[in-house]
Amino acid sequence: MTKSMIAHLMTPTEVAEYLGVSKETLNVWRCTKRYNLPYVKTGRLVRYRAEDVANFVTSRLQGDAT
Repeated sequence: MTKSMIAHLMTPTEVAEYLGVSKETLNVWRCTKRYNLPYVKTGRLVRYRAEDVANFVTSRLQGDAT
């Protein structure tokens, strides 16, 4: 894995702040699989790929975007 790939990993705190939810909400989403927001888990560390977070936001878009 290159450094540029690692730079695109976001912490749960960063994702929660970006989405406007709490870290605990992200934990619930992961545990219950409520939303399809992919994550990377290594041991007990959880990280999110920035492109997956962006795709998640796009997939939640409602109404006419024009």
